Formats: sequence, structure tokens, C-alpha cells
Amino acid sequence: MCQVRVSLTLLVLLSVAAGGSLVLPAPAPAQEPAAGGLPVEKVVLFTSGVGFFDRRGEVQGDAEVQLRFNVEDVNDLLKSMVVQDFGGGRVSAVTYGSRDPITRTLKTFAIDLTGQPTLAELLRQIRGERIEVEAPAKLVGTLVGVERHEEKLEGNRTIAFDMIVLLTEQGLTSMRLDRLGRLRLLNEALDREFRQALAILALENTTEKKTVTCRFLGEGSRPVRIAYIQEAPVWKTSYRLVLADDKAPFLQGWAIVENTTEEDWDGVELTLVSGRPISFIMDLYKPLYLQRPVVELELYASLKPPVAERTMEKMEREGAAVRRRAARDKDAASAAIAQAGGPYGTVPPGAPTPTPTPTPTPMDLALGVAAAAQGAEVGELFQYVIGAPVSLARQRSAMLPIVNTEVKGDKVSIYNAAVHALHPLNGFRLENATGLSLMQGPITVFDGGAYAGDARIQDLKPGEKRLLSYALDLGAEVRMERPGGDELITAAKVVKGVMIVERKYQRTTKYTIKNAAERQKTVLVEHPRDAHWKRVAPKHVAEETQHFWRLEVAVGADATEILLVVEERMDRQQMALTTLDSRTIGFYQARREIGPELQAVLAEVLKRKMEVASLAAAQNRHQTKIQAISQDQDRMRRMMEHIDRETDLYRRYLKKVGEQEDEIEAARAALEKLEAERARKQKELEDYLAGLSVE
Repeated sequence: MCQVRVSLTLLVLLSVAAGGSLVLPAPAPAQEPAAGGLPVEKVVLFTSGVGFFDRRGEVQGDAEVQLRFNVEDVNDLLKSMVVQDFGGGRVSAVTYGSRDPITRTLKTFAIDLTGQPTLAELLRQIRGERIEVEAPAKLVGTLVGVERHEEKLEGNRTIAFDMIVLLTEQGLTSMRLDRLGRLRLLNEALDREFRQALAILALENTTEKKTVTCRFLGEGSRPVRIAYIQEAPVWKTSYRLVLADDKAPFLQGWAIVENTTEEDWDGVELTLVSGRPISFIMDLYKPLYLQRPVVELELYASLKPPVAERTMEKMEREGAAVRRRAARDKDAASAAIAQAGGPYGTVPPGAPTPTPTPTPTPMDLALGVAAAAQGAEVGELFQYVIGAPVSLARQRSAMLPIVNTEVKGDKVSIYNAAVHALHPLNGFRLENATGLSLMQGPITVFDGGAYAGDARIQDLKPGEKRLLSYALDLGAEVRMERPGGDELITAAKVVKGVMIVERKYQRTTKYTIKNAAERQKTVLVEHPRDAHWKRVAPKHVAEETQHFWRLEVAVGADATEILLVVEERMDRQQMALTTLDSRTIGFYQARREIGPELQAVLAEVLKRKMEVASLAAAQNRHQTKIQAISQDQDRMRRMMEHIDRETDLYRRYLKKVGEQEDEIEAARAALEKLEAERARKQKELEDYLAGLSVE
């Protein structure tokens, strides 16, 4: 990836002569020569992080053209490079230094450095080799192996360490690996391979360059072309908007471009394309190896059915069709650019021409600068073709004027309670009357010759309108209130015992707008949109967005206006009458909105439910009585266990228990009748409701 060193140029010298060029003064640093006499003639910068570079020149006879690229750029080069010989010659080949995967290369050496091996793991790979160690005296021997040992310490702790075993002239000896001072390989070939593997690892971490060679075969002098896609910074835009009470709004736009390549652009044809073409990186540079199956030799292998390939004739027809489509697209783009073109320094066709004033003001941007770009649509994209050749030194940046014309619009104040609860924002309703597609970017706003604030726009097509906000409007105040809402039953009916009620809820938002300025203001109130609520008033809105209604209010100087926003919501509720209590039914029966017929039906339902409820209450009373008598009987029986049977008290308790038994039997008999009566009334109610339907 190219390292970007940005030095933003704040001034572009624009020649006034037709056919002049845009030149950025810069020191002439040392650089590599242009690729074999093929300088960059055309640069197309995209907003997807790439640039298209077109080199053209002449070659003589059989020739080679060499290009130098960073390793990270080779993938884009292999994906997109176009090489052409226009003089009857032909392109022989495009060659470049290969780049094998580092792990595969390292595995070819005797000592494998993949996976960051430890010293012990490295020594295990060279068993049998002669080495020299210092421990601390020099010792030469053959490495027998590396062993893992553990040593016990106090407190049941252990430490692990590695021991190497050497075969010396005196016999076998072992020593701790972590106590060796130095270790040297005595096999010169092995030592050399080890150092080469380390050098490859170091080379992998460097940002080296690769040479790409294009070979042309032919006779005589003839033109050739090399074009490719390369990573490039996204070009950006910034705008200046001048507002004045006595003049039309004026918009000036600048394109910010950077030459981060290692070569100067000398009089190149520069095109800036907005839009987001899909661009990606695919690793085509690194060799790809596949795991192949190991096949056993078969003495009598059967013949497999072959798969036929496409014919070369079909492939050539498809390739010709692709080339014809590309030629048609190129012709259409050229025609669009020619139609939108004109003399250098003029504005695009259809855009209003600024009227020069005899007395320039400090913020008269129409003086001294002319738009250097002609705009045209190319498919779904839009491009600015810089009308004059551009010269820009390497690692330098520049600002190029692409828009310099009047626009349409008016000043407004924009109120949004979520942005600021009290004050609106100063804003401008911009209509793109430039005839160009304006790319997203910041806008510096000047009002009355002074800096007023900053704004932003998204991509803006010709004729589109966009609302800009750039400062807090302290000369206006807005107070938002919600005084409450209303609920109204709009319809009610009963279908097979289910009551369906439709309600209308209404809420009102009150905006009190006070203008303390000495001139009339247009205030745009951004009222939130809710999918569950329908706007009733006001009937018309100035604009609708995905989340807001924009309501326009004209407020006179030192005056106050009130804006009421009324919204409604409909609700539908279904309720089974059998599950509703008498209080709820009585609430609906008393509402006049439901109509007399339904009121009479609900009154009947309420009467029947109250009868059932009365019987249920009587049952509860008998149940309570039986429970109380039973508890009293239990108390007396416990006392009778401790009283002499021959006493008057015992006989009195016995008589009382007998009388209570009679009361319990009478209560149970009454309870059975009540239960039967309640069940009958409940069934009559359910049958009545099941067949009940009132529209």
C-alpha cells in the first residue's frame, strides 16, 4: 500500500489562456525516470479508493518497457492491466518477479523456520551435525539430541529446562541449554542455508518494489499504451456558499486531489468520477498450490468419460462481443462529454452565468476563478473532466475549481425539538441549478460578507433540493407544548356476544414561534412522523422526509405565530361480554356514542349479569354461614371431651350441636337451590349472548 504524505495546496494558479494548464509549483525532487518513455497521460480518480492510470508513448522495433511498483500494488496491476501495440506490432509477454508463499520457501531449507521455532526445536532439526559451544569453555562435538528435564525446588515447585547431549572425543557429555554462551554450526553449507532462510524472512517484512516488464515485438516506430488500476486516495470536494440580500446565492466547489505516486504528473488529462464502482483486491501475485491426491498405480485402470471443453471459436465470439460492448460504452461516454463540453473556463450548458459586478466585494467568488471542469453523466456515474492539463508533483496535493456559478434557494430557520429545544437553526434551502452532480462534502457559508457557519450535503443530482443548516438562530425562539388529547368512541357493535369498540384518539402539538429580528423569517418546523398517527391539521406541508413533516410558517418582524399540529389515531378493541364485569358494561351502557339499541342490549346484559352475581353472592353467604357453624361445632366438641357427660353443661352443648346440624342441613339445601338457580341464570345469559348481534 502506498504511503500517503499529504501537503494540501491552498492556491491553484489557473491560466487564463485557452488550452492552458493547471500547474502546482513544487520543488523537483529526485525520482525514478518515466517508464521507458511512456509517461502518464491520463488519470481517472474514483471515489472507491482506486485510480485509472493511462500511459502512452512510442517504441522502436522490438522493445521492452519496465514499470516499478510496490509489492502491494501488483495484485491490482495483474487484475486490470491493459497493454496495446497500435503500430502493427504485437505484445509478446508481461513478465514480473514471482512471489512464492514464504512458508513454502522456508520449508525448502534444511532448517525449517516456519512457526517461530525455539532454540531447542532448531537443534532437534540438526541432530548428527557437528557444533561448537561455549559452556563456558569451547567444546566441539556431534549433536546427539535435546532432552527435556525437570528439577524440583522448595515448596513442591518444579522448573523445566532443556539439555543437549554431545558426542565429543572424550565421550558423551550433556549440558543445560540455557547456560550456553554461544553455539556455532561447523557445517558451512548448513550455516549458509540457515542465514539465507533468515534473509528471506527479513525480506518479507520490507516494502520492496517489483519490476514489471512489457515486451513489444514489431518493426519501426509505433505508438503503444499501458493502462492499469492502482490504489489511490479518494478525491474529495469542499464548497463555499455566499448569501447576500441583494444577490443570487453563489456556490463555489473545489475538488481535492492527491498525487501519492512516485512520479510527477506533467500535463496529464485528469478526470474525477463520482459514484461507488465496486473495487476489491484479489491475491493474484502469490503462487497458488493445490493439494493433489496420491493415486495408487492400477494395472487395469478403467477409462473415465472425458469432459469436452468449449471450442476456441465460441470463446473468440464471446470475447469479440465483450469488446464491442466496451467500445459502445466508450463512444457513449465520449459523446456525453463532448455534449457537455465547451471553451476552457466556462460553466456547463444550462447553468446560469454569474453577472460580473463593476465593484467587487470581499466575498464575490465569481471574480478571479473559473470552473476548470466539464461535467457529464456516464451510466450511473458522474464525471468531472478537468478542461486543462494538470501538472502536479509527486507526493503533492491540489485544489481544483469544479463549480463556480449561481444557484437557487432561500434562507430559512429550521426548528427541531430534538436538536435544540428553544432555538431553530439558520438554514438554506438549496436547489442544485448548476447542471452538475454535486458530490457530498462540507460547505462553508458566508452571509453578508462574513463567515456564518459550516454545513454538509450528501450527493446532489441536478435539480434536486436539499436543506442545509449552519448556525444557531438566536433571533428566534420556539416553545413546543402538548396540552393533552381526546378520546372518542366512533363505533360499537356486538357480534355473537363479543363487543367491538372503535375509538379515535386525538392529540395536539402547539408550537409558539417568536421572531425577535427586524425582518420577516420563514421557519420550517420539523414535526416527527409517527406511523400510528395520521396528521389532520395542517392539511398541507412544505416537505416530507422519512422521519419528519416540515411545516412552513412565515413570521413577521418582531411578531409571534402559533402553529397547531393535530393528529389522530384509530383503535379497535374486542371484548367478550361474558368476561366483562358489571362496572365496565355499565360504563359503556352510559355512553351516548354507542346508540340507543346497543344501550338497551347492554342494559339487559347488565341486568342478567347482576342476577347471576346476586345468586352467587347468596351462595357465598350460605357458604360462609356453614363454615362459621362448622368452626363453632369443632370448638364445642373439643370442650365436650373434657366435660362430664352427666353435667348440665355437657347436655347443653350436645343440644346446641344438634340444633347447628339442623341449620347446616337447611343451609346446604338452600345452597343447592341457589347453585341450581345460578347455573340456570348463567346458562340463560350465555345463550342470550351467543345469539346476540347488534350492528
